[in-house]
Amino acid sequence: MEIIVNGESRSIGEMSIRQLLEDLGIDPRRVAVELNSAILPKSDYEQSTLNDGDRIEIVHFVGGG
Repeated sequence: MEIIVNGESRSIGEMSIRQLLEDLGIDPRRVAVELNSAILPKSDYEQSTLNDGDRIEIVHFVGGG
């Protein structure tokens, strides 16, 4: 299936948001995920499965002072 991650098309198999983050090498504790224009609570990452055509935006938290 085809999804869009941060504006780029990506072919994937069936997986959850958490699995996608792991495949991308992203620590789920350090990002916010928007799925089809809705912010997804971290507690839903494991249960939320991706569908063909989904649009995901992953925003990294950056520390500073």
